[in-house]
Amino acid sequence: MATAVLRLDQPEITAPGLFEFRIRHRHIICLLILIALLAFGTLVVYQTGGTAYAYPYLMLVPVLLASAWYRIPGAVITALAAALLMATIPLNVAASVMQEPSNWLIRLGLYLGLGVFSGSLFESLYRLNRKREMVLYTDSGTELPNTLALRKFLYKTLGQQKAQAPGIGVILIRITDITDVLEVMGVDASDELVTAFSTRLIKTVPPSASVYRFSNAELMVVLPRSDLIHMRQVIPKLTDASEINLTVRNISLRTQVVMGSSLSSRHPDVNSLISEARMSLFAAIDKHRSHFHYSPAIQRRTLRTIQLIANVRQGLERGEFELHFQPKIQLSNGSVCGCEGLIRWCNGEGGFIPPGSFMPKVENTTLISPVTRFVVKEAFRFAESQSGTVSVNFSVRNLFDPDLISVLQELLVQTKLAPHQLEVEITESALLHDLHEAKRAIERIRSFGIGVSIDDFGTGFASFAYLQHLPLTGLKIDRAFIPDIEHNARTRKLVSCMIDVGHALDMVVTAEGVETRGQHDVLRSLGCDQAQGFLYSPALPPEHYSRWLENYIAR
Repeated sequence: MATAVLRLDQPEITAPGLFEFRIRHRHIICLLILIALLAFGTLVVYQTGGTAYAYPYLMLVPVLLASAWYRIPGAVITALAAALLMATIPLNVAASVMQEPSNWLIRLGLYLGLGVFSGSLFESLYRLNRKREMVLYTDSGTELPNTLALRKFLYKTLGQQKAQAPGIGVILIRITDITDVLEVMGVDASDELVTAFSTRLIKTVPPSASVYRFSNAELMVVLPRSDLIHMRQVIPKLTDASEINLTVRNISLRTQVVMGSSLSSRHPDVNSLISEARMSLFAAIDKHRSHFHYSPAIQRRTLRTIQLIANVRQGLERGEFELHFQPKIQLSNGSVCGCEGLIRWCNGEGGFIPPGSFMPKVENTTLISPVTRFVVKEAFRFAESQSGTVSVNFSVRNLFDPDLISVLQELLVQTKLAPHQLEVEITESALLHDLHEAKRAIERIRSFGIGVSIDDFGTGFASFAYLQHLPLTGLKIDRAFIPDIEHNARTRKLVSCMIDVGHALDMVVTAEGVETRGQHDVLRSLGCDQAQGFLYSPALPPEHYSRWLENYIAR
């Protein structure tokens, strides 16, 4: 599986050759620092009277730095240099008394011993860090690189791509009948099916290509330096590969797949490239075709989408929307620490319209602003009667809407609500859209005293760059990681890493989608702070939430 090997030592997005120059520059600086410290220590020891005094221990400083920078080899070389330099200095400079060989040999052993010991410690830390990165960038079910690794590779490759160079092709492949395998044979069998199919793909695609686990039923094939002609040659091979039966648990299975593809443009963008491949996949499903390549025409709105947006506007005017609240549980003691406000739509005919059928479309329009204003006002009204924190969701448009952020400040003044009783949840896509503007918006919200957390953490491009620079107060682990947490050790390790990252940055970590007591117990043992999900309660209307809270406290 050479083409799917996950490489964590890839440089940051930079111009070709610049990364190598920076590495060489860094090594030169480190070597100069070590040489300077060795020279400084030698001078100090000589000027203070010789090796009979305590100053030879200054030479341990470059030894420790060398072990941190270059681990055992660097520590050994620096220790030898330090010992030899000390061997040239008299025991007593003023009296010209030279050292006995045993004296500097003992010192040599001390320097070497400390260097090897500290170098071993730094080597262990380095390996541990690489293992954690492998967990973050590897799919637990198939051991393929996951979406985080995919985005990291695309950001790097697209950032280095020249304007006139061949583009990057991506092919999103969905196994349409994996649900049948999941229902009949279980989750592990579906993972085995994806693993077997990915092995077949890796043998089919060119050596320069790579295969990623994009979702439970989807794989992404990345073709560097590709064009439309090349992709048209690869697609039939992938189709033929899916026609051959696969053996899973001694059962012969034939996979049904559908594919969507896209090519990077002269002004590449990772999110657009992935989005185009997904839109192409949906177009292939709608048109009952095995493959569809991206065309701007498939991005045009359908009449149904336009009608839905119009109905949302009318629904706001008619008061058809309401805010329901799902409780959050403090895992350390089982208390209710707050809730999340979730919008619900009951149309004029009494029918319930799921949020997933209209919110993704609304988020791409200016209509998201009045919808979110409604949500914020209802959340403030509800928070006045609660002691915990009430969370609301902000989309990309919301985060970059200064008027909406001003509404938060105005409501705080009007209601005299304690700022810590409100929290804004934002998705990683909002940050990736414009990190600089996102930082300014978050800092303004935080200046009011309102908390800001990252929603659906782990499903987007989880960059440590924004985690360390943004004044975030919370982190919500996406529900996709929770179902396997009881029985999958790799998933537990991954979730544990996410919790450690959140706590290292002083953030409150919340897990969403908790449905079983076992999941609750595992999350608590991993040190997760809060949880929400159907195990405790679905989202409830305000009056039902109050009754639920009374009963919960009574229990």
